[in-house]
Amino acid sequence: MTSQALQENLQRVRGTLASSAAAGGWPVPRLIAVTKTHPAEDILPLDGLGVKDIGENRVQELREKLPALDKKFRVHLIGRLQTNKVKYIIDDVCLIQSVDRVELAREINRLAAAHERRVPVLVQVSPAGEPQKGGVAPEEVRGLLREIAPMEGLRVSGLMAVMPMSDDEAYLEGLFRSMRGLFDALRGEAMDGVAMEELSMGMSGDYAIAARCGATMVRVGSAIFGPRQ
Repeated sequence: MTSQALQENLQRVRGTLASSAAAGGWPVPRLIAVTKTHPAEDILPLDGLGVKDIGENRVQELREKLPALDKKFRVHLIGRLQTNKVKYIIDDVCLIQSVDRVELAREINRLAAAHERRVPVLVQVSPAGEPQKGGVAPEEVRGLLREIAPMEGLRVSGLMAVMPMSDDEAYLEGLFRSMRGLFDALRGEAMDGVAMEELSMGMSGDYAIAARCGATMVRVGSAIFGPRQ
């Protein structure tokens, strides 16, 4: 992709985010550029275009890219994370967005203590009940939060969701609004050890709806970089 095409795509995405957020009466969400499958040379130009947050799905791919990225970005781990892979990214990510089980939280907590870190995490929710995507059911979120909130190596900072693939905008909007409702309800409950600050939802196909429904961050890949080759 040429630098001009990248810049034009970013302008389009940012414009859509701004107008969609305004339509819903929300602040513009933070843009996380999803960089999976893209080499470091494709990612580095984002730095000069004001994108500081990138999202990676796979631990091995992230580790291969990190030296070339030269610490220019805040790296979010957004994919499903195996407990035996936490040790490889514990020092390198600013936020783990995909915590969906106690065992994973315990391993993050253990390694965070060993590395003298307190790692920000989001609890991943599955609003449509798609087990292949990970995430807990909405009715199970409070139970998981109560279990992991006391872990001193974690900073529980909010929720993340991956929506189903669908062309039904009304259906998707209902799911996004239900996630925002859950987020607001939990924030109102002021659970000890839980800071409901971030609601990460929306990807390239539906980020405009997410912005309209109150996402605080969106994870956008192909709308920035173009379709995968």
